[in-house]
Amino acid sequence: MSTRRAGEGSGKGAEAFPRSARILRRGDYLRVQGQGRKVHTPHFLIMVLPASQRRLGITVTKRVAGAVGRNRIKRRLREAFRRNPGLFPDDCEVVVVARRGALELDYRAVVAELEEARRPLARAARSAQPGAPQGAPRSH
Repeated sequence: MSTRRAGEGSGKGAEAFPRSARILRRGDYLRVQGQGRKVHTPHFLIMVLPASQRRLGITVTKRVAGAVGRNRIKRRLREAFRRNPGLFPDDCEVVVVARRGALELDYRAVVAELEEARRPLARAARSAQPGAPQGAPRSH
């Protein structure tokens, strides 16, 4: 009988999404949401805060979709984060909050929307540095 956890030793390598790349604690989510800069897209609210490494947290509420839909949205966002690291600022914690309509997006549409937000995210990450002026860059 194997004691291996799901996903361990699967040979995915670069496709893995290790715990160290995830925001897991409520306090970490609240810190990014409270101190980070916000970037708005049609289907997501993205908050970014400089940190020691790039990490992702995802929030999808019941208002957006049922359990299966919420999980689908999270899988697509995680995949976009893994496969397209250039879309997200280096050394930043990123929290993505899905909005209504996010479930209708396929993977390519999610990546396209994040691509549109790439430059505003980079500006937001720079402005979130200590002593930076207040103001949230917006992407439409």
